Amino acid sequence: MSGLQVSKVLNNNVIIAHHPQHDEVVVIGKGIGFNRKAGDEMPLSSVEKMFILTNEQEQEQYKQLVPHVEEELIEVINEGILYVKEHSELPVNEHIQIALTDHIAFAMRRQEQGLVIQNPFLYETREMYPEEFRMGEYMLELIHKKLGVELEPDEAGFIALHIHSALTNQHITQVKGNSHLIADLVSLVETSIAYHVPRNSLDYSRLVTHLRFAIERIRRGESVQENASLEKLLKQEYPQIYALACELIILMEERLKESVYAAEACYLTLHLQRLVQKKEQDD
Repeated sequence: MSGLQVSKVLNNNVIIAHHPQHDEVVVIGKGIGFNRKAGDEMPLSSVEKMFILTNEQEQEQYKQLVPHVEEELIEVINEGILYVKEHSELPVNEHIQIALTDHIAFAMRRQEQGLVIQNPFLYETREMYPEEFRMGEYMLELIHKKLGVELEPDEAGFIALHIHSALTNQHITQVKGNSHLIADLVSLVETSIAYHVPRNSLDYSRLVTHLRFAIERIRRGESVQENASLEKLLKQEYPQIYALACELIILMEERLKESVYAAEACYLTLHLQRLVQKKEQDD
């Protein structure tokens, strides 16, 4: 057999099938189950714009999820995920099918019940993952256009985290953890220098980007070049800001469970001092 053989039709958009390489799989695609029955064969070429779940655990989770989600919503989510695949250079982890379907279906149920959950990390997520955020906004537009449901704009941030998780093969808890950590670091900076950084400003974008790259370097264990003379100068010239940079590093070490190169304090001090100068200009 060189194609798929239908084992069971779950609904118009989801079937269980036998795959020549992966044995039983779950196949998801627009109208894939329409007028099909067990035993029907499908050429693999016909599933180009469909999704095949090959992991047994992912398959089982999706099978349990499907009966609780409207067919129209499954179709719209598939269209959104296809958009992500077509506009991403990285492969998309198949777990996105379960994660996004479950999240969006729950978000829609919450909205029906009048329960609105604000996204406290919306600005951080938009700055950290601009492409994924744009895709999240596209999905919200798609849901509104196809289903007439207007989800809260905050949902674009939640969806963006799931997309980033699928593109980088990071667990969603780690992706969320990075956003939470950056929000806490920004809060510590603002409290320490008594300055609220405008969320739509270039200064905010620079700060979040710097912190994001620092976290990524730490997770990779990437070394940062030491500069003893620069460190000595910064300690002398900007003792309070250097101390704040060290506080940020301690928080990163605690949350990431990784050691941070001391040189990171120098780069943070330079960045934070520019922020302090901006505050003084605004005062």
